[in-house]
Amino acid sequence: MSFKLEGHEHLVSLINYRVKFECNVCDRSYGGGYSCGECSFAIHMDCAFVFKINDIFDHPSHEGHCLKLLTTGAPELTDPICHLCGKNTKRLLYHCSDCKVNLDMDCIIDSMCARAPLNVSWHHHPLIMFDFGNLMSCNFCSENCKLGYLCPRCRLVIHEGCISVFDSLEIIHPLHVRHPLKLITDGAPDYTDRTCHLSGDNAGNLLYHCDICKFNLNMRRAVLKPTPVALSNMKVHEHTLTLMPRLISFVCDACGTKGDRSPYVCLQCDFMVHQKCAHLPRVIHVNHHDHRVSYKYPLGLRGLKCGVCWEEIDWSYGTYSCSICSLYALHSLCATRGDVWDGEELDGVHEEVEDIEPFKRNDDNTITHFSHEHNLMSLSKDGEESSLCGACVGPIGSYTFYKCSNSDCSFILHETCADLYKKKRHFLSPKPLALNLYNKRSTASCKACRQAFCQGFIYSVYPRDFDLLCSSITVPFLHGSHDHHLLYLKLQFSYDPKTCQCCGIDEDRVVVGCMKCDYFLDFRCATLPLTVTLPRYDDHPLTLCYGDKKTRGKYWCDICERETNPKTWFYTCKDCGVTLHVFCVVGDIRYAKLGRKVDYSFELLPNNTSSRPLCHVCNCRCPGLFIVKHIEKDIILCSYYCFNLFKPRDYVDVRTICPPWALEPNT
Repeated sequence: MSFKLEGHEHLVSLINYRVKFECNVCDRSYGGGYSCGECSFAIHMDCAFVFKINDIFDHPSHEGHCLKLLTTGAPELTDPICHLCGKNTKRLLYHCSDCKVNLDMDCIIDSMCARAPLNVSWHHHPLIMFDFGNLMSCNFCSENCKLGYLCPRCRLVIHEGCISVFDSLEIIHPLHVRHPLKLITDGAPDYTDRTCHLSGDNAGNLLYHCDICKFNLNMRRAVLKPTPVALSNMKVHEHTLTLMPRLISFVCDACGTKGDRSPYVCLQCDFMVHQKCAHLPRVIHVNHHDHRVSYKYPLGLRGLKCGVCWEEIDWSYGTYSCSICSLYALHSLCATRGDVWDGEELDGVHEEVEDIEPFKRNDDNTITHFSHEHNLMSLSKDGEESSLCGACVGPIGSYTFYKCSNSDCSFILHETCADLYKKKRHFLSPKPLALNLYNKRSTASCKACRQAFCQGFIYSVYPRDFDLLCSSITVPFLHGSHDHHLLYLKLQFSYDPKTCQCCGIDEDRVVVGCMKCDYFLDFRCATLPLTVTLPRYDDHPLTLCYGDKKTRGKYWCDICERETNPKTWFYTCKDCGVTLHVFCVVGDIRYAKLGRKVDYSFELLPNNTSSRPLCHVCNCRCPGLFIVKHIEKDIILCSYYCFNLFKPRDYVDVRTICPPWALEPNT
């Protein structure tokens, strides 16, 4: 993930605090940091305050000229040493362009410390008032420290209001009663692992420490939110649990995974759990199952697989299971994931039976559906093949359907679409999804596949909408493109994007995939129809092909007349022998109805003229079944993708690229 670092012109990447690297300001090898690919430097987060000192005019050894911060090392034709101390400079240094003088960071910091005005009893260096902007956080409260005190040598950052908290350099803490804990303000000693021995988080610059036991305790656990010594009346165990504040390897009885520090224990039962697992709820609702699940220790049943990750469950540890479905169980950590559980404890909460049925049957032939004001009649398969279903906006075809009993109303539903529940639990949201009829004037997009819809039924939970295809996927998901089942994976923003095996585009939100094979599909490609019928090909069915890995020949798309990569997915007709790009066949607008407005100024029209029009944004011939046309002006767009790129104030070509899915990854 790249982002802007205040005070630096280029984007930087984050370095985890567990990764050792050489900082270009200090000599420490621990702590998280940032790296810049443009300038080739790496810097600790604690050293980033130097970016707020870009120009120095009053350095005592070089007054009168400006010393400027450089991030790419000493300039060429200059001696790459500090002209004050004689040491070699690093990538970050200060330089005077008039005198060709270099000063390293240590000399700059020494001069800052020499003028530091504030002395406090609990720190061995004086502190200076410093404007950090949004760069640094207070080492005591962890809140952003826009204006506070800094020790340049120790990299200590603290709010003015937090200074008065420290009355003593030593405390007796209930989590370590054997010896007093000493306040340390320049980071954990080298002989420890530099993490908090309770939480495992970075101990930081400001911490309490016992040099006899080599015990570290960060400020959050020591002062701000102290960890309780004992826990009673917990859901996971009937006895009182006592904290063991030591570095110790164990297997958590509640979740079955390993731990390396400070568990809660019950010596009477030989029971040991992670600190987080001690607070596990007893009864919850998960989005992978219709019934409530309850915590059980031990599970007792052998050979079961978790309903979320589909890995085998060890029967001897705690899990969540369903009392109605006797063979349904989940790992404790899988069941309480943020994307699986809504965070509500349901122990003691009465379960109300919701009415999720979509319609009420009036008699053998008519129903009252929640989405329509008139009664619907059950009809045969004949007579309405070309009509569009009000739910999926697909042709009725040869399927059975319901039609409005009012002769002036053309509302019609597939029988299967009429059976969709008003509410359901789905892995796309920890909260239940509600079925709605989308009939707003503007076009929206599905939060899973990112494709547009402008008509029909959707499942939604504020503020997210999901189309019927994406919300119909169940896990494990079986797809013809891969031998193993695929599981849902919610990605952590853009830290670890996954590349779709169909279109080659990186997805940073949600995918389905096989972790063992490193095989992933985004939702747009995972829900592609296996067969499609296009009128322009004499109603011959087009079949989705997952690529021909052995061929060396060239294929051409009959719609856009560009080359098709045979090693990636495409549609083909066995009768005609044609090959077509996926995007050229299905486009990126689902549930589209002709004449429907995309917003107040654009509407959907058929792309059925003898000469396909040029898209105003990507300057390509519009390949799909629909075009997006301005109601008043002669502006045509080929896709929802180009519609989003289009700027109403700019009636000029601002981009000359095709939508990313229109081209194959290596074309």
